[in-house]
Amino acid sequence: MTSHALHTLTLGERPAGRTLLTADWLLAWREGGHRLVPGGEMVMEDGAVIYAGPCFRGEVARRIDFGAALISPGLIDLDALSDLDTYTLVLDNQPGWARGRIWPRSYVERGPYEMYSQEELAFQKKFAFGLQLLNGVTTAAPVASLYYREWAETVAEFDAAADAAGELGLRVFLSPAYRSGGIVLEAPGKMVPVFDEARGLAGLNDAISFIERQQGRHGGLVNGMLAPDRVETCTLELLQRTMAAAGDLDCQVRLHMAQGPAELETMRALHGATGPGWMASHGLLGERLIAPHATYATDEDLRLYAINGVSIAHSPMVSARMGSVLNSFALCRRLGINIGMATDTAPPDMLMNLLMGLVTCRISEKKSDAVLSADLFNAATLGGAKALGRTDIGRLCSGTRADVAVFRLDDLYMTPSVDPITTLVLGGSGKVTQAVFVDGRISMLEGKLSGFDMHAARKQAQSQFEGLLAKYPERSWEHPPVEALFSPGYSLWTDKGDKEC
Repeated sequence: MTSHALHTLTLGERPAGRTLLTADWLLAWREGGHRLVPGGEMVMEDGAVIYAGPCFRGEVARRIDFGAALISPGLIDLDALSDLDTYTLVLDNQPGWARGRIWPRSYVERGPYEMYSQEELAFQKKFAFGLQLLNGVTTAAPVASLYYREWAETVAEFDAAADAAGELGLRVFLSPAYRSGGIVLEAPGKMVPVFDEARGLAGLNDAISFIERQQGRHGGLVNGMLAPDRVETCTLELLQRTMAAAGDLDCQVRLHMAQGPAELETMRALHGATGPGWMASHGLLGERLIAPHATYATDEDLRLYAINGVSIAHSPMVSARMGSVLNSFALCRRLGINIGMATDTAPPDMLMNLLMGLVTCRISEKKSDAVLSADLFNAATLGGAKALGRTDIGRLCSGTRADVAVFRLDDLYMTPSVDPITTLVLGGSGKVTQAVFVDGRISMLEGKLSGFDMHAARKQAQSQFEGLLAKYPERSWEHPPVEALFSPGYSLWTDKGDKEC
């Protein structure tokens, strides 16, 4: 049971003086890896960890005992969905091109427009950040769909996102996503790329300016990351300038590629190569690059990732829902590829993704010991930190930032407990997250955030999502009504007959 001292802290603030956290288990860093410490103690002061191990012998201002819990490094989400998840609409409504996932030519000719107001865009970023904290994520790299945008993301919404991260207490790596092309539906199943390179280069310049202004704000919580949209929607010049800018800004680049058959077909038609192969032929692969998914990466693609130091952002849940898997997590590790974890969907439940990653790897390899729970947990902490070029997050030891997630181990539905890591991966969910500290600040406690009511926000999010849904006919093939686009799991029984109700 949590000690009384925890509830004397002010949500959203960093406590003054040394604060000692203890629980039945602590995951601390020692001699090159995570170590489980029974009854361990972690001490933080001024946003940094000053001790993590069996027993702290110095003076502290307060001692907080979480009891039956694991004190863990905060989780790192390399592809953290920051809008309302429209992909769920096509899970059982296929094919996606017929359900508004691709702009039809008629919509393009009428002129694409923003389907959310700036206020709605700002709100959904803040709501998504709140969900990350509720699920034990302390570092997030936001990602959103461009399907319902006029073209790309805007500086205004990301200025608001940076402020939201500072207000809520979430470490973020971000800048507005940009692209020099898009995919247009010319006929049923016929998708072709269209390009406007000047628009893409303008988006890159906006992202560079954003990073120059925002880097380091809110006590270092806001960090830059360049985010060109997808490899098939980017021209060579845009990506060359992107990688050069990343070097100048000393930041990472996230580029989605090797993630689906449509991308593979488009890249081969445009460039005669896979996305990774095309990038490699122009010297654009490197350690700054984070490549989400890789579920359609060839053996040669993976070899190129390995020799060039590319990190994979692994999102097993969203990939498996649509019938694809990374082939495989274990193979990538054997090749020496760094793997970080990502959610890229709602809910942003990293623990659920760790279980899906374990299951899909073992199925892919057809071996029950192909991967272990700790391997996935490493990816969600150490792998994510390495992908972002950081050694001061993803682990708890003297000198790291005090980014901490506390997971309950006495949850009724997570019984029986084994060791804490296996228990959380096999039976846990984000709902067992009890507390989150970011840079020593208590950002989430028992489902509550500082200055933001998630229950009220959830109602607003639903209303906003339904407003977007009503606009889908405008940007769908032949513009059918909403009810023809998206059917419920079972048909509705609405006839009340003669019986009075």
